Amino acid sequence: MKADGTIERYKARLVAKGYNQIEGLDFEDTFSPVVKSTTIRMVLTIATVRKWPLRQLDVKNAFLHGRLKETVYMQQPSGFEDSTAPKHKGDIVILLLYVDIVITWNNLQLLQNLISQLSTHFALKDMGILHFFLGIEIVPYVDGIYLSQVKYAKDILKKTMMHCARAIHTPLSQKSDFHVATGPPVDAFDYRSIVGGLQYLTLTRPDLIHAVNQVCQFMQAPITTYWQGVKHILRYLAGTINFGLRITSRSSLQVVGFSDSDWAGCAITCRSTTGLCVFLGANCISWSSKKQHTVSKSSAEAECHALASLAAKITWILHLLQHLEVSLSTPPVLYSDNISALHLTSNPILHARTKHIELDYHFVREKVAAGAMVPKYVPSATV
Repeated sequence: MKADGTIERYKARLVAKGYNQIEGLDFEDTFSPVVKSTTIRMVLTIATVRKWPLRQLDVKNAFLHGRLKETVYMQQPSGFEDSTAPKHKGDIVILLLYVDIVITWNNLQLLQNLISQLSTHFALKDMGILHFFLGIEIVPYVDGIYLSQVKYAKDILKKTMMHCARAIHTPLSQKSDFHVATGPPVDAFDYRSIVGGLQYLTLTRPDLIHAVNQVCQFMQAPITTYWQGVKHILRYLAGTINFGLRITSRSSLQVVGFSDSDWAGCAITCRSTTGLCVFLGANCISWSSKKQHTVSKSSAEAECHALASLAAKITWILHLLQHLEVSLSTPPVLYSDNISALHLTSNPILHARTKHIELDYHFVREKVAAGAMVPKYVPSATV
């Protein structure tokens, strides 16, 4: 399909033992190891900031290899590297593999050599400039690119008969009644299908992540109250159908992270929810909203757990940036609105009342002491 929903081309697929798939359930599903969504947004940001081209390839015979049951240990095959020049000086090609291939580069000759080598092993089709990938439409503008899932959002609204629903301005009620379990059960398959679709929509919609996280917690036995929460999100989606993610070229490539938590926000379990987002310059590349695994006895403890999650996320991002040969001039900054949690990241004096959370603040403190990250206070804005 194209971004507007029209058919671009027809494709056939051969699946071993495909008769085990059930029509209407998983008949059109395919399963394969793929690149993470954060990696996709990171590479798109790097390419946009450095003004590298973005191109799309398709492998015609994608389903060639089965899944291995054994543990396989691998090393780079001989002949892959040039012993006299193991790295091209300043030249780079980044290839993202999902169902299709997204590729970006800073040396055209190097790209042509790579495509030529790949073409000797796979039947490749050059689909030109990147414009539609994984249901995401990529629209260039003067200062960067704009990512949106308009077609996918419209399909969800039509599937639920909510495309003509009255639009509302927030994805979740400020005082949600999810803890008040009332009403008859609803169809669990439909509930999971719609909520799963909303999860995929958060690839370009960070404004939906917290609300979708809330309704995802009731997949096992959904009832009317939870379905009303889903409909609330769908009404918000109907009014913000064209929202998406902007990636601007007017940006640095410095890493900044924000973390927060709602202390004992869940009325059912009294657990807190961690919210975090990571920016690469002016562009948001990662976000999440997740209930914490344990009950926090204080707001400082809840914020400390959130800081640890942010530090772990940024540590992974830094490793990936290193592989992509992106160097940072300054350490990443971790922003939090809780002074007590920030003090724990730099205060070497332990206290008995903080021993039960020492793993988290020791992890962050180690990063801070090494100069790898810098914690800073950011005040909470009240509306």
